[in-house]
Amino acid sequence: MSEAIYWSACRIAREIRVGSLTSTAIVEACLERIERVNPSINAVVQLVAERALAEAHALDRLGARERFRGPLHGVPITIKDSLDTEGIVTTGGTLGRRDYVPQQDAPVVARLRAAGAVLLGKTNTPELTFSGETNNLIYGRTNNPYDLQRSPGGSSGGAAAIIACGGAALELGSDTGGSIREPAHLCGIAGIKPTSGRTPRSGHIVPYGGVLDSLTQIGPMARYVQDLVLALPLICGPDGRDPAVVPAILGDPGAVDVAGLRIAWSADNGIVTPADDIRRVITATAKALRAAGFRLDEKLLPETRELVDLTTEFREATNAGFILRLLHRYGTEQAGAELRGYLSEAGMANANHLDPALLEAIDDARSRALGFFADYDAILCPASFAVARPHGASQADSFDDWGYVQIHNLLGWPGVSVRAGSSAEGLPVGVQVVAAPWREDVALALAHQVEEIMGGYSAPPL
Repeated sequence: MSEAIYWSACRIAREIRVGSLTSTAIVEACLERIERVNPSINAVVQLVAERALAEAHALDRLGARERFRGPLHGVPITIKDSLDTEGIVTTGGTLGRRDYVPQQDAPVVARLRAAGAVLLGKTNTPELTFSGETNNLIYGRTNNPYDLQRSPGGSSGGAAAIIACGGAALELGSDTGGSIREPAHLCGIAGIKPTSGRTPRSGHIVPYGGVLDSLTQIGPMARYVQDLVLALPLICGPDGRDPAVVPAILGDPGAVDVAGLRIAWSADNGIVTPADDIRRVITATAKALRAAGFRLDEKLLPETRELVDLTTEFREATNAGFILRLLHRYGTEQAGAELRGYLSEAGMANANHLDPALLEAIDDARSRALGFFADYDAILCPASFAVARPHGASQADSFDDWGYVQIHNLLGWPGVSVRAGSSAEGLPVGVQVVAAPWREDVALALAHQVEEIMGGYSAPPL
Protein backbone atom coordinates (compact mmCIF):
# COMPACT_ATOMS: atom_id res chain seq x y z
CA MET A 1 0.00 0.00 0.00
CA SER A 2 3.00 2.33 0.20
CA GLU A 3 2.56 3.40 -3.44
CA ALA A 4 -1.24 3.58 -3.34
CA ILE A 5 -1.23 6.58 -1.01
CA TYR A 6 0.30 8.60 -3.84
CA TRP A 7 -2.20 7.44 -6.46
CA SER A 8 -4.71 9.87 -7.87
CA ALA A 9 -8.21 9.94 -6.41
CA CYS A 10 -9.38 8.83 -9.86
CA ARG A 11 -7.22 5.73 -9.74
CA ILE A 12 -8.15 4.92 -6.14
CA ALA A 13 -11.84 5.11 -7.04
CA ARG A 14 -11.29 3.01 -10.15
CA GLU A 15 -9.31 0.31 -8.33
CA ILE A 16 -12.01 0.11 -5.65
CA ARG A 17 -14.71 -0.33 -8.29
CA VAL A 18 -12.93 -3.18 -10.04
CA GLY A 19 -12.19 -4.90 -6.74
CA SER A 20 -8.41 -4.68 -6.72
CA LEU A 21 -8.43 -2.27 -3.75
CA THR A 22 -10.71 -1.81 -0.78
CA SER A 23 -11.68 1.44 0.83
CA THR A 24 -10.66 -0.03 4.17
CA ALA A 25 -7.15 -0.74 2.91
CA ILE A 26 -6.53 2.72 1.46
CA VAL A 27 -8.09 4.46 4.47
CA GLU A 28 -5.87 2.45 6.81
CA ALA A 29 -2.82 3.31 4.68
CA CYS A 30 -3.61 7.03 4.76
CA LEU A 31 -4.24 6.96 8.50
CA GLU A 32 -0.87 5.25 8.99
CA ARG A 33 0.77 7.88 6.81
CA ILE A 34 -0.82 10.68 8.84
CA GLU A 35 0.37 9.06 12.05
CA ARG A 36 3.90 8.93 10.66
CA VAL A 37 4.26 12.42 9.18
CA ASN A 38 1.91 14.58 11.22
CA PRO A 39 4.22 14.94 14.23
CA SER A 40 6.64 16.65 11.85
CA ILE A 41 4.30 18.80 9.77
CA ASN A 42 1.29 19.35 12.08
CA ALA A 43 -1.14 19.44 9.16
CA VAL A 44 -4.02 17.31 10.49
CA VAL A 45 -5.57 18.86 13.60
CA GLN A 46 -8.60 16.61 14.09
CA LEU A 47 -8.62 12.91 13.23
CA VAL A 48 -11.71 10.66 13.21
CA ALA A 49 -10.02 7.33 12.49
CA GLU A 50 -12.68 5.05 13.99
CA ARG A 51 -15.49 6.81 12.17
CA ALA A 52 -13.54 6.76 8.90
CA LEU A 53 -12.82 3.05 9.17
CA ALA A 54 -16.47 2.31 9.95
CA GLU A 55 -17.51 4.25 6.84
CA ALA A 56 -14.87 2.45 4.77
CA HIS A 57 -16.12 -0.95 5.97
CA ALA A 58 -19.70 0.01 5.08
CA LEU A 59 -18.65 1.18 1.62
CA ASP A 60 -16.74 -2.06 1.04
CA ARG A 61 -19.86 -4.05 1.91
CA LEU A 62 -21.80 -2.00 -0.64
CA GLY A 63 -19.06 -2.48 -3.21
CA ALA A 64 -19.12 -6.25 -2.70
CA ARG A 65 -22.72 -6.11 -3.95
CA GLU A 66 -21.62 -3.86 -6.83
CA ARG A 67 -23.39 -0.88 -5.34
CA PHE A 68 -21.41 2.35 -5.31
CA ARG A 69 -22.35 5.64 -3.70
CA GLY A 70 -20.76 7.83 -6.33
CA PRO A 71 -17.57 8.72 -8.21
CA LEU A 72 -15.56 9.08 -4.97
CA HIS A 73 -16.71 5.77 -3.47
CA GLY A 74 -14.15 4.87 -0.80
CA VAL A 75 -11.67 7.69 -1.53
CA PRO A 76 -10.03 9.14 1.63
CA ILE A 77 -10.19 12.92 2.00
CA THR A 78 -9.43 15.60 4.56
CA ILE A 79 -11.15 18.98 4.91
CA LYS A 80 -9.74 22.38 5.81
CA ASP A 81 -10.74 23.41 9.33
CA SER A 82 -12.47 26.52 7.99
CA LEU A 83 -15.36 24.35 6.68
CA ASP A 84 -18.04 22.87 8.94
CA THR A 85 -17.97 19.12 9.42
CA GLU A 86 -20.82 17.37 11.24
CA GLY A 87 -19.70 15.89 14.55
CA ILE A 88 -16.08 17.10 14.23
CA VAL A 89 -14.63 20.12 16.03
CA THR A 90 -14.39 22.97 13.54
CA THR A 91 -12.46 25.97 14.86
CA GLY A 92 -11.50 28.05 11.84
CA GLY A 93 -8.32 28.60 13.85
CA THR A 94 -9.99 31.04 16.26
CA LEU A 95 -10.22 30.60 20.04
CA GLY A 96 -13.92 31.46 20.19
CA ARG A 97 -14.64 28.21 18.32
CA ARG A 98 -12.12 26.01 20.11
CA ASP A 99 -14.87 23.53 21.08
CA TYR A 100 -17.42 24.21 18.33
CA VAL A 101 -18.95 21.04 16.86
CA PRO A 102 -21.24 21.66 13.85
CA GLN A 103 -24.50 19.77 13.57
CA GLN A 104 -24.19 19.48 9.81
CA ASP A 105 -21.58 19.48 7.08
CA ALA A 106 -21.00 22.52 4.93
CA PRO A 107 -22.80 21.82 1.62
CA VAL A 108 -19.56 21.33 -0.30
CA VAL A 109 -18.42 18.78 2.29
CA ALA A 110 -21.78 17.02 2.24
CA ARG A 111 -21.58 16.75 -1.54
CA LEU A 112 -18.20 15.02 -1.46
CA ARG A 113 -19.39 12.61 1.22
CA ALA A 114 -22.57 11.90 -0.74
CA ALA A 115 -20.31 10.99 -3.67
CA GLY A 116 -18.66 8.33 -1.49
CA ALA A 117 -15.64 10.13 -0.04
CA VAL A 118 -14.42 9.04 3.40
CA LEU A 119 -13.53 11.94 5.69
CA LEU A 120 -10.40 11.27 7.77
CA GLY A 121 -10.18 14.58 9.62
CA LYS A 122 -9.52 18.32 9.48
CA THR A 123 -6.47 20.25 8.38
CA ASN A 124 -4.88 23.34 9.89
CA THR A 125 -5.60 26.91 8.83
CA PRO A 126 -4.58 30.34 10.09
CA GLU A 127 -7.12 32.20 12.21
CA LEU A 128 -10.20 33.01 10.14
CA THR A 129 -8.02 32.07 7.10
CA PHE A 130 -6.46 35.56 7.09
CA SER A 131 -2.75 34.81 6.72
CA GLY A 132 -0.12 33.50 4.35
CA GLU A 133 1.30 31.45 7.26
CA THR A 134 -0.68 28.47 8.59
CA ASN A 135 -0.47 29.09 12.32
CA ASN A 136 -3.00 29.74 15.10
CA LEU A 137 -3.34 29.84 18.89
CA ILE A 138 -5.21 26.53 19.05
CA TYR A 139 -3.12 24.14 16.98
CA GLY A 140 0.13 25.96 16.31
CA ARG A 141 2.17 26.01 13.14
CA THR A 142 2.16 23.75 10.07
CA ASN A 143 5.45 22.94 8.35
CA ASN A 144 6.24 22.43 4.68
CA PRO A 145 6.93 18.72 3.99
CA TYR A 146 9.75 19.59 1.58
CA ASP A 147 11.58 21.56 4.28
CA LEU A 148 10.25 21.62 7.83
CA GLN A 149 11.86 24.98 8.49
CA ARG A 150 9.71 26.57 5.80
CA SER A 151 6.06 27.48 5.52
CA PRO A 152 3.48 25.59 3.42
CA GLY A 153 1.75 28.92 2.85
CA GLY A 154 -1.77 29.86 3.77
CA SER A 155 -4.47 29.68 4.32
CA SER A 156 -4.90 26.14 2.99
CA GLY A 157 -1.41 25.20 4.21
CA GLY A 158 -2.48 22.17 6.23
CA ALA A 159 -4.48 20.87 3.30
CA ALA A 160 -1.61 21.24 0.83
CA ALA A 161 0.94 19.70 3.21
CA ILE A 162 -0.99 16.52 3.98
CA ILE A 163 -1.97 15.94 0.36
CA ALA A 164 1.67 16.28 -0.69
CA CYS A 165 2.60 13.66 1.92
CA GLY A 166 0.03 11.10 0.74
CA GLY A 167 -2.15 11.41 3.84
CA ALA A 168 -5.27 12.12 1.78
CA ALA A 169 -6.16 11.95 -1.89
CA LEU A 170 -8.33 15.04 -2.01
CA GLU A 171 -9.13 18.20 -0.04
CA LEU A 172 -11.32 21.24 -0.09
CA GLY A 173 -9.60 24.58 0.41
CA SER A 174 -10.78 28.17 0.36
CA ASP A 175 -9.28 31.09 -1.51
CA THR A 176 -9.88 34.78 -0.70
CA GLY A 177 -6.54 36.08 -1.91
CA GLY A 178 -4.54 33.08 -3.14
CA SER A 179 -5.21 30.64 -0.29
CA ILE A 180 -5.64 27.59 -2.55
CA ARG A 181 -3.21 28.43 -5.32
CA GLU A 182 -0.26 29.67 -3.25
CA PRO A 183 -0.10 26.66 -0.84
CA ALA A 184 -0.53 24.33 -3.83
CA HIS A 185 2.48 26.00 -5.45
CA LEU A 186 4.57 25.86 -2.24
CA CYS A 187 3.74 22.20 -1.57
CA GLY A 188 3.92 20.92 -5.14
CA ILE A 189 0.29 19.89 -5.64
CA ALA A 190 -2.63 21.16 -7.73
CA GLY A 191 -5.55 23.35 -6.72
CA ILE A 192 -8.25 25.43 -8.33
CA LYS A 193 -10.00 28.63 -7.31
CA PRO A 194 -13.25 28.50 -9.28
CA THR A 195 -15.12 31.42 -10.79
CA SER A 196 -16.88 33.66 -8.28
CA GLY A 197 -20.39 32.28 -7.87
CA ARG A 198 -19.51 28.70 -8.79
CA THR A 199 -19.40 26.99 -5.36
CA PRO A 200 -21.40 27.73 -2.17
CA ARG A 201 -19.63 29.18 0.87
CA SER A 202 -22.31 28.14 3.37
CA GLY A 203 -20.72 26.64 6.48
CA HIS A 204 -17.39 28.39 5.91
CA ILE A 205 -15.65 30.48 8.59
CA VAL A 206 -15.61 33.43 6.15
CA PRO A 207 -19.31 33.48 5.30
CA TYR A 208 -21.01 34.53 2.12
CA GLY A 209 -22.25 38.10 1.88
CA GLY A 210 -20.72 41.44 2.79
CA VAL A 211 -18.16 43.56 1.01
CA LEU A 212 -15.67 40.67 0.55
CA ASP A 213 -18.33 38.33 -0.83
CA SER A 214 -17.03 37.92 -4.37
CA LEU A 215 -13.41 37.27 -3.30
CA THR A 216 -13.82 33.99 -1.40
CA GLN A 217 -14.29 30.71 -3.27
CA ILE A 218 -14.17 27.04 -2.26
CA GLY A 219 -12.25 24.65 -4.50
CA PRO A 220 -10.63 21.21 -4.57
CA MET A 221 -6.96 20.47 -4.00
CA ALA A 222 -5.18 17.26 -4.99
CA ARG A 223 -1.88 15.91 -6.23
CA TYR A 224 -3.09 15.68 -9.83
CA VAL A 225 -5.15 17.90 -12.11
CA GLN A 226 -7.39 14.98 -13.11
CA ASP A 227 -8.67 14.88 -9.53
CA LEU A 228 -9.65 18.54 -9.68
CA VAL A 229 -11.61 17.66 -12.81
CA LEU A 230 -13.28 14.81 -10.92
CA ALA A 231 -14.13 16.77 -7.78
CA LEU A 232 -15.10 20.23 -9.03
CA PRO A 233 -18.45 19.25 -10.63
CA LEU A 234 -19.47 17.53 -7.39
CA ILE A 235 -19.35 20.71 -5.31
CA CYS A 236 -20.76 23.24 -7.79
CA GLY A 237 -24.18 24.83 -7.93
CA PRO A 238 -26.74 26.49 -5.67
CA ASP A 239 -27.35 25.14 -2.18
CA GLY A 240 -30.41 27.22 -1.30
CA ARG A 241 -28.40 29.29 1.18
CA ASP A 242 -25.58 31.16 -0.57
CA PRO A 243 -27.38 33.80 -2.67
CA ALA A 244 -24.38 34.50 -4.94
CA VAL A 245 -24.13 30.98 -6.40
CA VAL A 246 -25.62 30.46 -9.85
CA PRO A 247 -26.44 27.26 -11.79
CA ALA A 248 -23.84 27.96 -14.47
CA ILE A 249 -22.87 25.18 -16.86
CA LEU A 250 -19.47 23.63 -16.11
CA GLY A 251 -17.67 22.59 -19.28
CA ASP A 252 -15.77 19.33 -19.73
CA PRO A 253 -11.99 19.89 -19.85
CA GLY A 254 -11.72 16.80 -22.01
CA ALA A 255 -13.76 18.51 -24.71
CA VAL A 256 -11.49 21.58 -24.90
CA ASP A 257 -9.50 21.94 -28.12
CA VAL A 258 -6.24 22.59 -26.34
CA ALA A 259 -4.27 22.79 -29.57
CA GLY A 260 -6.29 25.83 -30.55
CA LEU A 261 -5.85 27.75 -27.30
CA ARG A 262 -4.38 31.24 -27.49
CA ILE A 263 -2.15 31.65 -24.44
CA ALA A 264 -0.69 34.81 -22.95
CA TRP A 265 2.22 34.28 -20.61
CA SER A 266 4.38 36.40 -18.34
CA ALA A 267 7.05 35.64 -15.76
CA ASP A 268 6.94 39.05 -14.07
CA ASN A 269 3.98 41.35 -13.41
CA GLY A 270 6.22 44.41 -13.36
CA ILE A 271 5.37 45.13 -9.72
CA VAL A 272 7.11 42.47 -7.63
CA THR A 273 9.90 40.55 -9.38
CA PRO A 274 9.58 36.82 -8.69
CA ALA A 275 12.42 34.65 -7.47
CA ASP A 276 14.83 33.51 -10.19
CA ASP A 277 13.60 29.92 -9.84
CA ILE A 278 10.03 30.99 -10.53
CA ARG A 279 11.00 33.05 -13.57
CA ARG A 280 13.04 30.12 -14.86
CA VAL A 281 10.24 27.57 -14.44
CA ILE A 282 7.58 29.84 -15.97
CA THR A 283 9.85 30.58 -18.94
CA ALA A 284 10.70 26.89 -19.35
CA THR A 285 7.00 26.00 -19.24
CA ALA A 286 6.17 28.55 -21.94
CA LYS A 287 9.05 27.28 -24.08
CA ALA A 288 7.95 23.65 -23.63
CA LEU A 289 4.34 24.45 -24.51
CA ARG A 290 5.46 26.30 -27.63
CA ALA A 291 7.65 23.35 -28.62
CA ALA A 292 4.61 21.11 -28.20
CA GLY A 293 2.71 23.21 -30.73
CA PHE A 294 0.84 25.66 -28.50
CA ARG A 295 0.45 29.31 -29.48
CA LEU A 296 1.89 31.66 -26.86
CA ASP A 297 2.52 35.39 -26.71
CA GLU A 298 4.51 37.05 -23.95
CA LYS A 299 1.79 39.46 -22.88
CA LEU A 300 0.80 40.93 -19.52
CA LEU A 301 -2.79 41.80 -18.66
CA PRO A 302 -2.77 45.60 -19.28
CA GLU A 303 -4.79 46.38 -16.15
CA THR A 304 -2.40 44.50 -13.81
CA ARG A 305 -0.96 47.54 -12.03
CA GLU A 306 -4.39 49.08 -11.63
CA LEU A 307 -5.90 45.84 -10.34
CA VAL A 308 -3.16 45.36 -7.76
CA ASP A 309 -3.65 48.91 -6.53
CA LEU A 310 -7.42 48.49 -6.38
CA THR A 311 -7.05 45.21 -4.50
CA THR A 312 -4.77 46.88 -1.97
CA GLU A 313 -7.12 49.80 -1.49
CA PHE A 314 -10.14 47.51 -1.19
CA ARG A 315 -8.53 45.15 1.34
CA GLU A 316 -7.10 47.98 3.43
CA ALA A 317 -10.53 49.61 3.58
CA THR A 318 -12.37 46.43 4.58
CA ASN A 319 -10.11 43.93 6.36
CA ALA A 320 -10.01 45.42 9.86
CA GLY A 321 -13.75 46.01 10.16
CA PHE A 322 -14.56 42.62 8.63
CA ILE A 323 -12.16 40.77 10.95
CA LEU A 324 -13.56 42.57 14.00
CA ARG A 325 -17.08 41.55 13.04
CA LEU A 326 -16.01 37.92 12.60
CA LEU A 327 -14.18 37.84 15.93
CA HIS A 328 -17.31 39.20 17.62
CA ARG A 329 -19.50 36.72 15.77
CA TYR A 330 -17.42 33.77 16.95
CA GLY A 331 -16.86 35.03 20.48
CA THR A 332 -13.09 35.39 20.16
CA GLU A 333 -11.58 37.79 22.69
CA GLN A 334 -7.90 37.02 22.05
CA ALA A 335 -6.72 37.11 18.44
CA GLY A 336 -3.40 35.75 17.21
CA ALA A 337 -0.47 37.83 15.99
CA GLU A 338 -1.38 37.40 12.33
CA LEU A 339 -4.79 38.99 12.84
CA ARG A 340 -3.49 41.67 15.18
CA GLY A 341 -1.39 42.90 12.27
CA TYR A 342 -4.58 43.76 10.41
CA LEU A 343 -5.99 45.45 13.51
CA SER A 344 -3.23 48.04 13.74
CA GLU A 345 -3.94 51.71 14.28
CA ALA A 346 -3.71 52.32 10.53
CA GLY A 347 -5.95 49.36 9.79
CA MET A 348 -8.54 50.48 12.30
CA ALA A 349 -8.49 53.99 10.90
CA ASN A 350 -9.61 52.61 7.54
CA ALA A 351 -12.22 50.24 8.99
CA ASN A 352 -15.75 50.89 7.80
CA HIS A 353 -14.71 53.75 5.51
CA LEU A 354 -15.33 52.15 2.13
CA ASP A 355 -15.72 54.78 -0.57
CA PRO A 356 -18.49 53.86 -3.08
CA ALA A 357 -16.26 55.32 -5.79
CA LEU A 358 -13.77 52.51 -5.12
CA LEU A 359 -16.41 49.87 -5.89
CA GLU A 360 -17.23 51.71 -9.10
CA ALA A 361 -13.55 51.79 -10.05
CA ILE A 362 -13.22 48.07 -9.38
CA ASP A 363 -16.20 47.24 -11.60
CA ASP A 364 -14.83 49.47 -14.35
CA ALA A 365 -11.42 47.75 -14.21
CA ARG A 366 -13.05 44.31 -14.19
CA SER A 367 -15.08 45.25 -17.27
CA ARG A 368 -12.05 46.47 -19.18
CA ALA A 369 -9.98 43.42 -18.18
CA LEU A 370 -12.57 41.11 -19.72
CA GLY A 371 -11.56 42.46 -23.10
CA PHE A 372 -8.29 40.53 -22.79
CA PHE A 373 -10.16 37.36 -23.66
CA ALA A 374 -11.06 38.68 -27.06
CA ASP A 375 -7.49 37.79 -28.08
CA TYR A 376 -6.55 35.07 -25.59
CA ASP A 377 -8.17 32.01 -24.03
CA ALA A 378 -5.83 31.51 -21.08
CA ILE A 379 -3.07 33.14 -19.07
CA LEU A 380 0.09 31.42 -17.82
CA CYS A 381 1.82 33.24 -14.96
CA PRO A 382 3.41 32.75 -11.52
CA ALA A 383 1.33 31.50 -8.58
CA SER A 384 3.53 33.52 -6.19
CA PHE A 385 6.60 35.72 -6.17
CA ALA A 386 8.52 33.26 -3.95
CA VAL A 387 9.13 29.57 -3.33
CA ALA A 388 8.60 28.21 0.18
CA ARG A 389 10.15 30.62 2.68
CA PRO A 390 11.22 30.34 6.33
CA HIS A 391 8.41 30.57 8.86
CA GLY A 392 7.29 34.10 9.57
CA ALA A 393 8.58 35.63 6.34
CA SER A 394 5.08 36.30 5.03
CA GLN A 395 4.35 38.68 7.91
CA ALA A 396 6.35 41.32 6.06
CA ASP A 397 4.38 40.85 2.83
CA SER A 398 2.37 43.66 1.29
CA PHE A 399 -0.69 43.29 -0.89
CA ASP A 400 1.65 43.99 -3.83
CA ASP A 401 3.47 40.74 -3.00
CA TRP A 402 0.21 38.81 -3.35
CA GLY A 403 -0.66 40.50 -6.62
CA TYR A 404 -0.02 37.43 -8.77
CA VAL A 405 -3.01 35.68 -7.24
CA GLN A 406 -5.15 38.35 -5.57
CA ILE A 407 -6.08 40.20 -8.74
CA HIS A 408 -7.91 37.09 -9.93
CA ASN A 409 -9.97 37.08 -6.73
CA LEU A 410 -10.91 40.69 -7.48
CA LEU A 411 -11.69 39.78 -11.08
CA GLY A 412 -13.53 36.60 -10.11
CA TRP A 413 -11.67 34.56 -12.74
CA PRO A 414 -10.85 30.85 -12.26
CA GLY A 415 -7.22 29.95 -11.61
CA VAL A 416 -5.35 26.65 -11.28
CA SER A 417 -1.97 26.13 -9.65
CA VAL A 418 0.03 23.07 -10.79
CA ARG A 419 3.62 22.01 -10.19
CA ALA A 420 5.90 22.62 -13.17
CA GLY A 421 9.37 22.28 -11.71
CA SER A 422 11.69 22.67 -8.74
CA SER A 423 13.92 25.35 -7.29
CA ALA A 424 17.68 24.98 -7.07
CA GLU A 425 17.12 23.74 -3.50
CA GLY A 426 14.59 21.12 -4.59
CA LEU A 427 11.50 23.03 -3.48
CA PRO A 428 8.33 22.83 -5.59
CA VAL A 429 7.59 25.53 -8.13
CA GLY A 430 4.07 25.84 -9.46
CA VAL A 431 2.62 27.86 -12.29
CA GLN A 432 -0.80 29.47 -12.45
CA VAL A 433 -3.24 28.98 -15.31
CA VAL A 434 -6.10 31.50 -15.49
CA ALA A 435 -9.10 31.53 -17.81
CA ALA A 436 -12.17 33.65 -18.49
CA PRO A 437 -15.10 33.57 -16.07
CA TRP A 438 -16.96 30.23 -16.12
CA ARG A 439 -14.20 28.61 -18.22
CA GLU A 440 -12.75 26.31 -15.60
CA ASP A 441 -12.71 23.72 -18.37
CA VAL A 442 -10.09 25.75 -20.25
CA ALA A 443 -7.97 26.39 -17.14
CA LEU A 444 -8.04 22.72 -16.14
CA ALA A 445 -7.35 21.46 -19.66
CA LEU A 446 -4.28 23.66 -20.03
CA ALA A 447 -3.11 22.89 -16.49
CA HIS A 448 -3.28 19.19 -17.34
CA GLN A 449 -1.08 19.82 -20.39
CA VAL A 450 1.43 21.68 -18.20
CA GLU A 451 1.42 18.79 -15.74
CA GLU A 452 1.99 16.23 -18.51
CA ILE A 453 4.79 18.18 -20.18
CA MET A 454 6.57 19.51 -17.07
CA GLY A 455 6.23 16.50 -14.78
CA GLY A 456 3.76 17.65 -12.13
CA TYR A 457 3.68 16.20 -8.63
CA SER A 458 6.70 14.58 -6.99
CA ALA A 459 6.56 13.21 -3.44
CA PRO A 460 8.44 15.03 -0.66
CA PRO A 461 11.39 13.32 1.07
CA LEU A 462 9.52 13.17 4.39
